[in-house]
Amino acid sequence: MQVDIWSDVVCPWCYIGKRRFESALAEFEGRDDVRVVWHSFELDPSAPRRREQPTIEYLASKYGMPLAQAQQMEDNVTSVASAEGLTYDLANTKSGNSFDAHRLIHFAAANGKQDEMKERLLAAYFTEGKAISDAATLVELAEQVGLDRDEAVAVLGSDAFAAEVRGDEGTAQQLGISGVPFFVFEQKYGVSGAQSSEVFARVLAQVADDAMAVASSPPTH
Repeated sequence: MQVDIWSDVVCPWCYIGKRRFESALAEFEGRDDVRVVWHSFELDPSAPRRREQPTIEYLASKYGMPLAQAQQMEDNVTSVASAEGLTYDLANTKSGNSFDAHRLIHFAAANGKQDEMKERLLAAYFTEGKAISDAATLVELAEQVGLDRDEAVAVLGSDAFAAEVRGDEGTAQQLGISGVPFFVFEQKYGVSGAQSSEVFARVLAQVADDAMAVASSPPTH
């Protein structure tokens, strides 16, 4: 079974959705036969390389809400993340463009380290307050998951994997994906949002049952 997931490394619900999906997958009998593929999605493709404005102020202006309401939103998502074992420090996130981080995930995928790179970037951004739009930081994170430093420097200094990122985003448009996380099971079942682990568990079971039914049905002539 293949599960394609569109998400952004600066999306708080994407990290929560990843954990909830992983919890369901850990309990799924056929987990060893599940292949997870991460796809690029930028919440704000026009974001500057580094946004100097505090995240909370940016959120308030983006959604046209008072600072107190934006703070309440942040506190809520931090609490939800905590219930999934994640430690968010949203006040210290260094907001910026995520395009290069997505290119790095594709580079990691080409070296069999896609999931590790995705996880490392999410933790760096949401928990450690690292600037994931900064090339030196990205190289450091790539090295930490076992990728070659010089290769990572070369990738980030070029336009390598830019076409792959744009390709993912183009596919998302074709599928009508306007928000993330978005999960596609076996290229036919779509699940939108950071659903509960129970929902993901039900979908995994249903997709597996459907595949078994197809495999055991007599051939048609």
